[in-house]
Amino acid sequence: MVPRMPRPTPLDHLRRHALAAAFPRPTTLPAALAAIGFVQADPIRAPARAQDLILRHRVRAYRAGELERRYPRLALEEGYLHVYGFMTPDLHALLHPRRDPALPDGMLVPDSIAQSVLAHVRHHGPSHPADIAIALGTGRTVNAWGGQSQATTRALDLLQHHGLLRVAGRRRGIRVYAAAPSPAATLAPADRLARLALHLARQLAPVAQPTLTGLVARVARMTIGEQPRPGAVADLLRRGELQAAEIDGVTYLWPAGTPPAPRPAPALRFLAPFDPLVWCRRRFEHLWGWEYRFEAYTKPEKRLRGYYALPLLWRGDVIGWVNLARTAHGLDATPGFIAGRPDDPAFTRAFDAEVAAMAAFLHGDTTA
Repeated sequence: MVPRMPRPTPLDHLRRHALAAAFPRPTTLPAALAAIGFVQADPIRAPARAQDLILRHRVRAYRAGELERRYPRLALEEGYLHVYGFMTPDLHALLHPRRDPALPDGMLVPDSIAQSVLAHVRHHGPSHPADIAIALGTGRTVNAWGGQSQATTRALDLLQHHGLLRVAGRRRGIRVYAAAPSPAATLAPADRLARLALHLARQLAPVAQPTLTGLVARVARMTIGEQPRPGAVADLLRRGELQAAEIDGVTYLWPAGTPPAPRPAPALRFLAPFDPLVWCRRRFEHLWGWEYRFEAYTKPEKRLRGYYALPLLWRGDVIGWVNLARTAHGLDATPGFIAGRPDDPAFTRAFDAEVAAMAAFLHGDTTA
């Protein structure tokens, strides 16, 4: 007699929903970017940048550095949503014009250095920060981390953030800036924020209501300079554009009309620390029962998982992590497990196959 499988719990359904939302069927890079809308960026390469580690699970035959190499032809923009990343033009347009309550009238008025930088880029075309610094020679200033930066570099960041400049590409990993086109007619602030909230809900679905509310408030401060009351998330729930379910006392949200989640494929994946499945640490702990921490900025003696530990997904469960290192002989993979290594021979085969796939993904990466 075949034993009866236990009935899935609400938490099982939540895990399945999260996996289905995070990992649609792999497709082409342009199609994946259009579907995702936003990919978080991070400069650490251990063994590859976050944006590449995220895309490798969503794009067929993706290779490290491909996004940067193809960026000028992909009609993408860079900037801050809730974090810094690559995004579609439609999403980028919702962020502008940015209003800042700390600025006069809420709008950026470039100072003398920023005006000079903007005029230089508009006159000379796509410009590297080093070339601008040489041309204008405006000295150095304190950056957001307490260190020293070229005043022109700070001006470039400010002008890009407020939509006067855009990133046209990269040269050896450094952003090259170009003048941004004049913005099209914009929506009312409440409509812009509603669309941004729906995007975040889709990107992180299913997302805990406090997490989404906090992210929308953060985005609102960086775009419209305030948050309308009673709040974009509450409005979307009231209008039925977001659906909700309470699981273990936590209310989770997702866009209305999301199809039922299929059963997760029996795959093994090494995930990026900023993968949408991993991004919200509180949800991660609720789904998988353990705390994942990103420890690249943690002192070595205090690390529990490793400098750049990648969560290890196996058959619909995140069972541990893996640290990867390039060596003269290839790629070294050191796993760690929450409840011990699976004794299923299929796990060993799948793990070795993922190491080989990761090595192929890294081969030929010339970005720096």
